Amino acid sequence: MAISQGPQHPRMTRRTAVQAGAVGLLGLGTNHLSALREVHSKETLPRSGTTGTGKAKSCIYIFLSGGLSQHDSFDLKPDAPAEVRGEFNPIATKTPGLDICEHLPGLANQSDRWAVVRSLTHPSNDHTLGHYFMLTGRSVTSPGFVGDRQPRPSDWPSIASIVGDAVPRRSNNLPPAIVLPERLVHWSGGVMAGAYGGLMGRHRDPFFIEASPYGNPFWRGAYPEFTFANETKKAPKEPDARIYQAPNISLSPDLNLNRVNSRVDLLRELDLQRSELERSAAGQSYDDHRQSAISLLASRDVRRAFDVTNADEATQIRYGRNSYGWSLLMAFRLVESGVNLVQVNLGSNETWDTHGDIFHRLKNKLFPPTDRALCALLDDLHSSGLLDNTLVVMAGEFGRTPKLSLLNESYPQPGRDHWGAVQSVFFAGGGVPGGTVIGSSDKIAAYPASNPQRPENMAATIYHALGIPDTAAWHDELNRPHHIYHGQPIAGLV
Repeated sequence: MAISQGPQHPRMTRRTAVQAGAVGLLGLGTNHLSALREVHSKETLPRSGTTGTGKAKSCIYIFLSGGLSQHDSFDLKPDAPAEVRGEFNPIATKTPGLDICEHLPGLANQSDRWAVVRSLTHPSNDHTLGHYFMLTGRSVTSPGFVGDRQPRPSDWPSIASIVGDAVPRRSNNLPPAIVLPERLVHWSGGVMAGAYGGLMGRHRDPFFIEASPYGNPFWRGAYPEFTFANETKKAPKEPDARIYQAPNISLSPDLNLNRVNSRVDLLRELDLQRSELERSAAGQSYDDHRQSAISLLASRDVRRAFDVTNADEATQIRYGRNSYGWSLLMAFRLVESGVNLVQVNLGSNETWDTHGDIFHRLKNKLFPPTDRALCALLDDLHSSGLLDNTLVVMAGEFGRTPKLSLLNESYPQPGRDHWGAVQSVFFAGGGVPGGTVIGSSDKIAAYPASNPQRPENMAATIYHALGIPDTAAWHDELNRPHHIYHGQPIAGLV
């Protein structure tokens, strides 16, 4: 698009100006300027140099904020004392000798497609630090880290930011790294650090798709089908009012949702906005940020990737009509469209923080939508030929304590507390050999018993799978180089 020179103001109608300013696609902010700067240009190599020989082209990083219990998912201990082993029973998977939780039957039937690392460890039981370690792939804090739920320019960059910078982008219409369906915002209002560009600069923040307005932070789970209130023994004061809108697009002033009788009307309105914006942008002094927003809106492939709540009936049934299903469907479509890394936050901040009622919550609220949607994702990646070149990783900020405990004043049933010493991490696709178990925990899943791994190894596995060479570097805003790798890829995975 041609750009006029000098500080003159563009000549356009008030309506067009309002529309251009209201393009809320993907929660677009000025911090995403550089991430979209090459939206109309050809694919370019990253500053970190030539790529390696990794098999994957994309990565989907599924993050279970709150911390998945290893004892009740991928590392059951049926011979442990009752206060350790819990209520769930192991079931055999498709892979002889590999057992997982009885409430993950779909994944049990697909064990030939995935591997589990049962020995990942880091030194913190704190939510904030755990998020920081597992989102940045660093188990030490950066200089100046405060831990007050406030992202800072001095933070380590996220895995998403590093991949977005180091891997050649494959799409001219989409950012290289996207986080969905919402930011991880603590119930107190603080924002969890570790998911941003940090020392790389805000222009290296991943793209954030804000698919739903934030409601009561104590509602958890896969809304609207599997929500539950985390207000301990108190009844919720109001229902969960969240609505999944992907993305949350701002409409022009004379068209509100009350006047949109069908999705067709909404798409017609977007088509009109797109055409008018593109005509107005030609020859006007739109900045790169605005022009990139227009390009995103103009792409039919992009619109299809986001329009997951209106997928066909069979797809809705396979993934589930809930925030987990829609989010993993969107992740599949984004990878299909050329995004290098998609981070999917399954559940709002600390949804998986099962201090109480752990067995009810996992059995009835968390495992069913996760098992269904994750299996549908693996099926679609396989049937489309993308599984071999898409690495899928699923982890939380830590595991859970070996011994069950009852917080009698808060919950009617027992749960498990924070435990950074060991957790199970799920890997699939991208060359990962299915039916593989890496490492082990001790008899009560408290500490690694063999082959311990750190967040650095998990991150290195992602980087290696995506072809980033181990000599690669990212650069801070003063153009100083920093190593990407701080550990070795996990042997036996890629």
